[in-house]
Amino acid sequence: MALYTIADLHLSTLESTNKSMEVFGSSWQNYMRRIEDSWKRLVTEADTVVIPGDISWALSLDEALSDLKFLDSLPGRKILGKGNHDFWWATMKKHKEFFDKNGITTVSFLFNNAHACDGFIIAGTRGWYNDEDGGAAKTNADFEKLTNREALRLELSLSEAEALREKGEGEEIVVFMHFPPYWNGKASESLIEILKAHSVKRVYYGHIHGNYTVPPTFEYEGISMSIVSADYLKFTPKIVK
Repeated sequence: MALYTIADLHLSTLESTNKSMEVFGSSWQNYMRRIEDSWKRLVTEADTVVIPGDISWALSLDEALSDLKFLDSLPGRKILGKGNHDFWWATMKKHKEFFDKNGITTVSFLFNNAHACDGFIIAGTRGWYNDEDGGAAKTNADFEKLTNREALRLELSLSEAEALREKGEGEEIVVFMHFPPYWNGKASESLIEILKAHSVKRVYYGHIHGNYTVPPTFEYEGISMSIVSADYLKFTPKIVK
């Protein structure tokens, strides 16, 4: 058993979505085939892959079916977190009913909850970040509202993670977020404080594209943060050791 992660798959297996990422540069050429090939080369049926956001370009759950079936066909268990482009995302009740109806059996969600896996306990949320250039700065009227909502979800997830650890279902709590809680010299302080309060030492994040000069891992406030955007990883799932 092994734990892997890769974010920002941006799947578009349904022709009608017409949202291939290849328009964003040569690094994305044949990206879905590259994801499938590297996944099948590395991941076994006994492994787990966490995908922290931007899974599909679909705009509804029905439209996402092709992409979700594609994920379901790949080896291993998949745990999905929400990204800013996952407009297909519905309630957990609707997801379960939809999966049961369509025979999707290897996909679950990281949303206000936690999962035990291979000695790890997986927690996380979409998050939000303080990026003035990207319009997500503290001057943005929605910044505080969005950060507070994500802080609540992160607290719920980490509280469940703590409960799983008390039951002996894992040791280290590892957090997966779509947005980096610290980026470009600016932090989402409330999220950082929650991570510190729960003694989280590792965070894996996505969302960042095209910046291939960032270090694969950096440290902030005693927390190691690693980028796992698919293009940064050359579309190859990263093992969590």
